[in-house]
Amino acid sequence: MTVVLTGHIQVPPERIADIRAALPEHIRLTRAEPGCLSFSVTEHPDIVGRFDVAEEFTDAAAFEAHQTRAGGSDWAKISDGIPRDYKVTGL
Repeated sequence: MTVVLTGHIQVPPERIADIRAALPEHIRLTRAEPGCLSFSVTEHPDIVGRFDVAEEFTDAAAFEAHQTRAGGSDWAKISDGIPRDYKVTGL
């Protein structure tokens, strides 16, 4: 069963530039992970600071591997403390 995460992060105005700068590498690394079927983080066109997140992994093991890798990455440091609102299905 695939694991799907959907939701968003709400970035404070003073951190938006850092998030924008870090996203391409975070996306590139995630899409290269074994088991990643899709991964996108897109800036909401109408809500300042909101970045919509959608990801899909082949199974729970691939999703957990992603969480582990991302948790120790530069992205984790740059996005630390930013509010997240996610829903995960398939676990």
